Amino acid sequence: MTMVRKLPRTVWILGIVSLLMDLSSEIYHALLPAFLTITLGLPVAAMGALDGVAEATANLTKLVSGRLSDRSQRRKPWILLGYGMAALSKPLFPLAQGALPVLGARFVDRIGKGIRGAPRDAMIADETPPELRGAAYGLRQAMDTVGGFLAPLAAVGLMLLLANDIRAVFWIAAIPAFLSFLFAWIMLREPAKHLAITDKAKWGGWRSLDKQVRRLISVGFLFGLARFSESFLILKAMDVGLAATWSPLVLALFSLAYLLLAYPAGALSDRVDPKSLLLAGIATLIAADLLLAQASGLPLVVIGVVLWGAHMALTQGIFARMLADAAPEHQRATSFGAFFFVSGISALLASLGAGLLWDRGGPAETFTVAAGIAALAGAMAWLIPARR
Repeated sequence: MTMVRKLPRTVWILGIVSLLMDLSSEIYHALLPAFLTITLGLPVAAMGALDGVAEATANLTKLVSGRLSDRSQRRKPWILLGYGMAALSKPLFPLAQGALPVLGARFVDRIGKGIRGAPRDAMIADETPPELRGAAYGLRQAMDTVGGFLAPLAAVGLMLLLANDIRAVFWIAAIPAFLSFLFAWIMLREPAKHLAITDKAKWGGWRSLDKQVRRLISVGFLFGLARFSESFLILKAMDVGLAATWSPLVLALFSLAYLLLAYPAGALSDRVDPKSLLLAGIATLIAADLLLAQASGLPLVVIGVVLWGAHMALTQGIFARMLADAAPEHQRATSFGAFFFVSGISALLASLGAGLLWDRGGPAETFTVAAGIAALAGAMAWLIPARR
């Protein structure tokens, strides 16, 4: 608890902002699989394409916003722009009448996520001492996941209260998104440390990045190919008999596992080599995939979903901490942006591939292939030099 109290004010503010936005976004995310495949009657491949394009858009945008944040020596304007676009996209969902308008709404929402991502993570590194960075990223991930945990519960409760009127639920879900933007606008301050940076090295492409950053990006790309959308966890649960009305509870379970482990994993990375935690997270994903590939009943799916959430806690904040340690200060947001850019490409390929595999060979083939790719990512991560 002492370590938590030492964390800078900015980390807490960004955690609250992330919590509110994730509460809003994950209500939409929890209901979209049922909305697309049941209400609109679209194939799973279409859902995979939607998720892949949306997430890839977010991550591609992070490359641009990260570089612009470093060049302008500003974090807050890009963070506000990102959260503002995400908030404005929310009313587009209940107004949509088909797949293309839904895609457009997700597109705007994910561009907003992409714009804010790299400057936000760079701001945490700007404000946090190196010996507390793991705890800082772990806390932000945990608070973000509080929203992800509460959102599916809220989605189920609102669906029951509003007689399964998804559009009405979508209107209510827009409220915390606008509160998130207002809180960031009022409470965030530009990091003084970042304003003092005078070194503005020109962007020279991939080779201008630190060697260790490039290694992490390579691992992140391969790992991303094994990390398709959590929507497929919902589909797996529905495949073994879970009713669509209760399907958002899958994301609640996933988020609970993520939430409980995110901060402890981040804090532990301040005391041990983060690479060991990253390898543990990849091994956990492999175990989850193999279990979900063979699961024929809901109890095994529940265990698989918990393991999936655990692997997120052991990898997402750890990747961020390792990047913050490796990146030169004048390239901090750029390095985060490059990592997310490459991750965006793999996210697109992963969700598209998962949808096609699901339609052709079912969930067993989808999760088995993902486990194999994760094993390759683990082998590459093993070659990263230990932290000195």
